[in-house]
Formats: sequence, structure tokens, C-alpha cells
Amino acid sequence: MNHSEKKSKSQKRQTRLSKFISESNGDLNSDYYVSAQPIVKWAVGKRGLIKKYSPYFPKKFNKYFEPFFGGGAIFFHMVSLGKIAEAKISDINEELINVYEVVKTKVDDLIEELKSGKYVNDKDIFYDIRAEEPIDPVLRAARLIYLNRTCFNGLYRVSKQGKFNVPFGKYPKNVKIFDEENLRNVNQCLQNVELTSEDFEESVKDARKGDFVYFDPPYIPLTDTAYFTNYTSEGFGMKEQERLAKVFKELDERECLVMESNSSAPIIWELYDGFDIKTVHAKRFISSDPNGRGGVKETFIRNFRTNSED
Repeated sequence: MNHSEKKSKSQKRQTRLSKFISESNGDLNSDYYVSAQPIVKWAVGKRGLIKKYSPYFPKKFNKYFEPFFGGGAIFFHMVSLGKIAEAKISDINEELINVYEVVKTKVDDLIEELKSGKYVNDKDIFYDIRAEEPIDPVLRAARLIYLNRTCFNGLYRVSKQGKFNVPFGKYPKNVKIFDEENLRNVNQCLQNVELTSEDFEESVKDARKGDFVYFDPPYIPLTDTAYFTNYTSEGFGMKEQERLAKVFKELDERECLVMESNSSAPIIWELYDGFDIKTVHAKRFISSDPNGRGGVKETFIRNFRTNSED
């Protein structure tokens, strides 16, 4: 099959998927509504882009998959609208997924630990806690939440040995480390959710026709210093970006609804030729380079369209 035939076949699938969405009568997927916000700050998080993205999300889908979960702003937004009845959320970062597992199953213990008086915004205490390597899941979760709220610019970065190495941040002494009410709301959001720490390709192997898969990977850099790739010790380079594009296409062939956020690097149009690509303007407050914080163009790629675009 040549390139034009493949492109035509893909376009026909996209038309069928768009029809699947358009046939929705507007009913939501779940009677379960919980208002919750991300409990960690995460690079290229989507909280500030929710309003721009909302018109482009599918109105109807079956199971929700998010393999690069991070702070989970899109997931929490959709839960608050009652759109998610069943979900699988994943991230290769085991420490991050441990936080969500603890919030899901041991939220009272986590809140008690965070209230212990240990977790205060102090430089010496920060480096003492950063040097700790707790084994207990609750202590690990409390440590990550604390470091995320007090480290430089809210970054998550590790060395090749997997050690968190972001320095102390400059925040007001009384910075809020956690929100008890929000932790309890997140606990409710996660009750019917499968949590895994695994490679993105593995995490979507069970996605089927009509499921919605949202990818929010580390972005393809616009410059050599545009962003950190080491949110895990393995990194996420161009080979992984190419593999992600391949998985995107495989999910399209399975007639899943697929959406991905990424940078506006020119190679995006090459990797995702034949799919719907849109550009949005975003403000970024987490960056390895202070000059990189501010307005920037990003893209999102989809294999479907919504009624509001017709």
C-alpha cells in the first residue's frame, strides 16, 4: 500500500470516529462528579489550557487512557464533568504513581503524615528530606508532594542514578504544602481507576475501538535547552517520539479516539502526516530556562473531529 492509499484509509477511519462522536446525544459517560485539582505541579501541565482544549475533546467515548499522567489536569477536568466512567492512568515515574496509589488507598495516613510538622518550607529541612530514601509508600508520597511544592520552580528532575536533584526554591515561608480537601476529592476520583507505572506503549495495549487515549509526553524540544528530558533516569528522546507516533497510528487503526499534545517543532507535521494538527498558545511557568517561561506555541494532534468544528 503506497503513502496516498494509507492516508486515504486513515482519513476514512477518522470520518467514522467523528461520526461515532457526533451520534452522541450529549449524555455524559458517568453519573459520578467530583471536583478535584492536580496535587502536584508538572512540566507542561495542562491546567492553564483546559478552556482552549475543551472544545476539541470527544463528547463520547468508552474507557479513558492517559499514559503520561503527570499532574493529571485533563483527567480531573473530565471527571468533574462526569465524562469518565472507567479509566487507566499510567506514568513511567514510579514515585509519581506511588503518590496516586497512596491517595487512592491510604489518604488518611498521608494527611496525618503531612500534618506531622516535619514538612515545612525551610532550606535545611528541604535538603534533609531530599536526601531521604524512604521505603514506606506513605512516606515516599509525602516526600514527593513536599519536594514538589518547595523545590525550584516545581520541577521534577532526577540524575542518571535516579536521585531527585532539583534545588530548593524561593517561595514564601508559609507556602501551602498540601490541600486536605483536595486530597480527599482526588481520593474519590481515583476509586474506579486502574493505576500503573509502565511504558506508554504497554499501558495502551488493551485500548479498543471507541476508547479515548490522551498522550501528553515530554515535548520535542524547540531548542537544545527548551526542556528537561530526565523526568526519569531513562529520559525521552527522538527515538521515543518516533515510537510514540507509531503507537498513535496503531491506535488509529484500532479505531480508538487518539489525542496528543506536543511542541510545535516542525518534525511534528512529518511524524503525524494525515492527522488533524492544531496550534495553541500556552503560558509556561515550569522550565529549565527562565527565558523559556512565558508564551509558547504548542500543538495537539487528533484522529477525529467534534461537532463544534463542523
